Amino acid sequence: MPNRLHAQTSPYLLQHADNPVDWYPWGPEAMARAAAEDKPILLSIGYAACHWCHVMAHESFEDAATAELMNAHFVNVKVDREERPDLDGIYMQAVQAMTGHGGWPMTVFLTPAGEPFYGGTYFPPVERHGMPSFKRLLLAISETYRHKRESVEGTTRQVRELLASGGRFGSGGGMLDHGTLAGAFRALSLAYDAEHGGFGSAPKFPPSMALDFLLRHWARTGTEFALDIAHRSFRAMARGGLYDQVGGGIHRYSTDVHWLVPHFEKMLYDNALFARLGIHLWQATGDDEVRVATRLTLAWLGREMTSPEGGFYSSLDADSEGVEGKFYLWDDEALTALLGADAAILREYWGALPAGNFEGRNILHVATEPSIVSRRNELTLAQLAAVVDRGRERLYVERAGRIWPALDDKVIASWNGLMLRAVAEGARVFGDVALRELALRNGAFLRAHMVRDGRVVRSYRNGVTTDVGFLEDHAAVALGFLELYALTFDASWLADAMAIADVAVDRFFDPASGQFFDTAHDHEALITRPRDVTDNAVPSGNALIADLLLRLSVVSGEPRGAEHARQGCDEMSEALSRHPTAFGHLLGVADMALHGATEVALVGDVDSATFTALREALSSRYVPALVVAGGAPAPDSSLALLRGRSAEPGGATAYLCRQYQCEAPTSDPAELIEQLSAIHPR
Repeated sequence: MPNRLHAQTSPYLLQHADNPVDWYPWGPEAMARAAAEDKPILLSIGYAACHWCHVMAHESFEDAATAELMNAHFVNVKVDREERPDLDGIYMQAVQAMTGHGGWPMTVFLTPAGEPFYGGTYFPPVERHGMPSFKRLLLAISETYRHKRESVEGTTRQVRELLASGGRFGSGGGMLDHGTLAGAFRALSLAYDAEHGGFGSAPKFPPSMALDFLLRHWARTGTEFALDIAHRSFRAMARGGLYDQVGGGIHRYSTDVHWLVPHFEKMLYDNALFARLGIHLWQATGDDEVRVATRLTLAWLGREMTSPEGGFYSSLDADSEGVEGKFYLWDDEALTALLGADAAILREYWGALPAGNFEGRNILHVATEPSIVSRRNELTLAQLAAVVDRGRERLYVERAGRIWPALDDKVIASWNGLMLRAVAEGARVFGDVALRELALRNGAFLRAHMVRDGRVVRSYRNGVTTDVGFLEDHAAVALGFLELYALTFDASWLADAMAIADVAVDRFFDPASGQFFDTAHDHEALITRPRDVTDNAVPSGNALIADLLLRLSVVSGEPRGAEHARQGCDEMSEALSRHPTAFGHLLGVADMALHGATEVALVGDVDSATFTALREALSSRYVPALVVAGGAPAPDSSLALLRGRSAEPGGATAYLCRQYQCEAPTSDPAELIEQLSAIHPR
């Protein structure tokens, strides 16, 4: 018999709808039952593409004996962390404090009031590696709750105090200055893995936000080592097994320092951040390898992760046919047969071995420097690229006939906003009509289904939306709309971004504390009102709202947004310098707050050849903190960037300003590039 999850829309919850566990979705019904029966709540949090969530489900939640214990002693609640980042953030912070680590599946035991008193991640069905069996744990927790209530109350009191304190990073009361950014660069330099790229040891997650900050730091200061870290790390990821060499896009993380063996799930947000970094890096370096990896990632998005309506799906599972990574692995013999005359070159290029490089099969990766492969095989780099493209196409066709990993087809607002920003910027920088259409379709979808009077909902699936929307959803979608405005100069996208920003300030900002919270004022009351200032897999809501308000203040001339953004950077200035990998996106905002934006107004006939040439010139350069406005002349415009600006009839003029100093207006693309080069000579 299906349990109470059968009416949910989340693919993750539906994965558990036929468990013998009497699951509840999060809500008052479960809380009321727990209070009435004085039972603890067993809260299980995960997501659809999570490999170890599947493992624990098969071992424990599908097991009748385990389910019997759970049903007898607990009220059992399932949560999709992607739909409820507020719950995930609160209880993850508690689990990390209690155990020193976190992850998914997350298993937390709560009082009927929702207060955690014990937690962990994956628990095995039998005792293993010093971990208790899940069934033994269930009995022990039930016994503790029934007979050692004072101990439970002591733990919940400590957790309440922890959550009230704001966690690891509270208000530092400092002041953002150039030393803050210099300190962040030094810390990243010390953590850099010079041999393999990225930071630290295994497991290694794609550090796209921190690398984007380093790219800005290079552009501002000329520090070549900052560019070197960003460039080498991107190429190491794009050459590794972390990157899908056949289909494009990156997997979740690498289990080793070499970027070879990934955790095979593919998440929308990782690829959004990776693609946007690639766009900026290509502008800065002109490296064709970076361009190809970025374009293939965006092609994967359009081909495999876009709904007919234009929404971007959430993820692809790590598993297929019950085996992690099976979809992506290659037998050497079959690979050789498929590649035909190109086999020897491509086996060398992709590091394929007769015995395999992972559990008897091959994870494709760029094992040897392409210039060496081309030289050994007496090919030019262009000829080698053609061979690789040909092989990639053959392998993709063969792989498409396999059993695919499961798709989580819900649409998450903030992740769509992040990807929309990347796609729209890619369309502008690469001059790609197909990317432009993809961006516009996604923007239209978000506008039609996920934005209501400036308020953004969290998720959409099969025509059903959630009512809950978080700070990150509002800020990311508005930033996506702002990038659509920069692509099209359709003022309606800018108006929508401004409307969402107004709602975000009204509903998430607390004047008493001067802080933005992750949940709105009218959100469900939880054991604490979350405010996560650190970047996790995605930028924090606070970093995104600071980015949005700072950019809108430049366009509009309204200072309030810049004040909010600067206040957030000041508050976290010490943490920015000491823990830069936790604040990659906010470091980019801090860079803009300190150095100011590079403001460009393109005024004139948007369909004219001159306007197009000016826009292409602007897109050819890497310009950190670029803010663009444009369109037909409007001398009395309400926008500060356009006010009083004019152009010759039928032509176009560019106005470039920085920190209240403006260059001479120009209609010459070459002169515009010279002006940009004078500001950012790198």
